[in-house]
Amino acid sequence: MKQVLQDLRSHAVQVEEVPPPCCLPGGVLVRNQASLISSGTERATIDLGSKTLLGKALERPDLVRLLLRRLKSSGVAEVIDTVRARLDTAVALGYSSAGVVLEVGAGAEEFAVGDQVACAGAGYAGHAEVNWVPKNLCAKIPPNLSFESAAAVAVGAIALQGVRVAEVKVGERVAVIGLGLIGQLVAQILRAAGCGVWGLDPDPQRVKLADELGVDFACENRAWKQSPYSALCQRGEGADAVILTAATRSSEPIELAGELARERGVVVVVGNVRADIPREPYYKKELQVRYSRSYGPGRYDPGYEERGADYPYGFVRWTEKRNMEAFLDLVAQQKVRIEPLLTHRFSIDEGLEAFKLLSGERKERYVGILLTYPHAPSFSNRVALPGASPGARPTAVSRETVGVGWIGAGTFSRARLLPGLRKIGGLRLLGIANATGPSARRVAKSFGFRYSRPILLRF
Repeated sequence: MKQVLQDLRSHAVQVEEVPPPCCLPGGVLVRNQASLISSGTERATIDLGSKTLLGKALERPDLVRLLLRRLKSSGVAEVIDTVRARLDTAVALGYSSAGVVLEVGAGAEEFAVGDQVACAGAGYAGHAEVNWVPKNLCAKIPPNLSFESAAAVAVGAIALQGVRVAEVKVGERVAVIGLGLIGQLVAQILRAAGCGVWGLDPDPQRVKLADELGVDFACENRAWKQSPYSALCQRGEGADAVILTAATRSSEPIELAGELARERGVVVVVGNVRADIPREPYYKKELQVRYSRSYGPGRYDPGYEERGADYPYGFVRWTEKRNMEAFLDLVAQQKVRIEPLLTHRFSIDEGLEAFKLLSGERKERYVGILLTYPHAPSFSNRVALPGASPGARPTAVSRETVGVGWIGAGTFSRARLLPGLRKIGGLRLLGIANATGPSARRVAKSFGFRYSRPILLRF
């Protein structure tokens, strides 16, 4: 099957042929129909992946500290081998998609083969023809909703969770700073909740789009002080809440939020925005700063996301999955519109062009970038590498030749074990299996195995 991956060594984004996943217990196998590129998160992932080792170190000092601890405990040689092995891997991109259930794993019987579902989660709802998705990251699509609109489920749940964290009420004023994909969704959700909405963004095209989608007032950041609402803020009657959905290293959005908020208002950080909070305006107004964590309760909890343990409805009303379902209902009721946000569509075969647009190589304005999957081939879990047939046997094989199959292509295996195996003479490296198809494929190619496949195991 085809999947969009970023090579960590070359930094290149590629559409590769990889083995499709197996259907594991606790989830469903889904054939993708559409997936949405998250312009903020995925652009940040690509940018980090393309940085030098020094650049990555500056961005992720937590990983540098971990590396230093490994140096003390394991030594320089082992750490160098580990780093090299990690650079030989690929990152699967994407986390918001929609498709049709192909197979149902044990424990996920709430779904059936043929169900239309929307999926979320990095490493699960990727830009791939087939994904395995845990049941708590999967929601059924309402009957009147298209795959293209449902593919926005993850970014929609992020937007909805930001509104929930703000705890806004009917009739309150809310400012949204950053009118990209998630900002536009936040603005529409707020309108559906009966709030007055101000939208601000440096891009005049995004301001125009927000205005067309029904916000009460929209303007460019620099034009705010000339707006009629600026005087309202100066009288202390500003926004009850400000939601930051921008993605920037500038501190301008957090400073602007302090100007827009009323006394004792709330500022909610949703986007990847620099939060150097200016003390004076935030202190004098006694503002609250809150962070919204992705799709909602359950995020980053393996028990919830991977093992399917739900939270009690009476104690945690809005989990990740319930936010996904609520967002899909809003779209199905046409209270939130997705179609006007989809500025570009590409098939999976054109996936590289989609990411050129995201990286800026293609000089076009965009908001929502959609990938579609027009082909529905029959898949085999075993995928041969180019130039090799999985079932073929060598024409002449010595009796001393030993065929080797290998299970597990993790960092230790790639860094320490497989290099030693390759040095041994008289071996035929046949097949390699790993938990994920892309890793199995990459290691098979690097070490000369004839085919690769995923493992039907879950711990």
